[in-house]
Amino acid sequence: MRRREFITLLVGATALASGRARGQPAGLPRRIGFLGNSTAELEANLVGPFRKALRELGYAEGRDIVVEYRWAEGDYERFPALVNELIASGAEVIVTAGTPAAFAVKNATKSIPCVMVAVGNPVGTGLVASLGRPGGNLTGLTSIAPDLEGKRLALLREMVPSLSHFAVLWNPANAFHVGAVKGVEAAADALHMKMLSLPVHGSEQLDDAFAAILAERPGALVVLADRVFLHSRDRIMAFAGQQRLPGVYAYRELVEAGGLMSYGPNYAEMHASAAKFVDKILRGAKPADLPIEQPIKFELVINSRTAKALGIEVSPTLLALADEVIE
Repeated sequence: MRRREFITLLVGATALASGRARGQPAGLPRRIGFLGNSTAELEANLVGPFRKALRELGYAEGRDIVVEYRWAEGDYERFPALVNELIASGAEVIVTAGTPAAFAVKNATKSIPCVMVAVGNPVGTGLVASLGRPGGNLTGLTSIAPDLEGKRLALLREMVPSLSHFAVLWNPANAFHVGAVKGVEAAADALHMKMLSLPVHGSEQLDDAFAAILAERPGALVVLADRVFLHSRDRIMAFAGQQRLPGVYAYRELVEAGGLMSYGPNYAEMHASAAKFVDKILRGAKPADLPIEQPIKFELVINSRTAKALGIEVSPTLLALADEVIE
């Protein structure tokens, strides 16, 4: 074989191997499904980092990959149909956020890989066998850490030392919340605080929760991590502002919408990390063998404008702890 022919053959084989490393047939983009809990507009700050991370990994949308988006618009009952649409679209991997969306994929398919973002307790809720070796077709990132709800409540008490009664919004449709609300109750007992439990399955039940708050008059509001509440953040924060309710939330987006403070992982960074899981799976890795990642850093965000409007003087200790203060 001539040297030039050998080099040409070697280059072609290398290119073919590279394409096969991603599992990508020549000229055919890979299909990724993205199951959103809310709307494209309200989750743009999460989808953006995911798409950017894919680009940094060398994927060009339209050339190497096609991302199929489906949006539940805050209605978890739409998940099964949306998952079936993604399966029918030919998605090779499906990205989800939150526990209910992950369960929707788990219940629909045992073969298509699922990369979960910000699930609560994936082992305790039965999503996976273990964090180190998930088993099955699900892997990704969890947002939970020991005593996270207790830490949030302690921060709220430090912000409002006289607080003795608060309301908590939680979603019984979220398997993680069944245990999480017990954690809030245990923390409330330890701090000698009274808790008003307000189960909210969907945004249509928020008015009932607001009516209960008006009747009971708690001194603050706690909102657990759930995409129904993220989807309805403007409505919840408008009510909290009208009723002058300080609060602590799982998502910084609620603070940006006028809430007092949030404490939790950086969800934008978690969505960016999800792209790495997608890349590994497209290259041939099995989700069963990819350990689920846990957050190593939690961020405290405080809205000083809201604090001033509520007549709250934020202590120097909290200001020093804050990762960001919205002026």
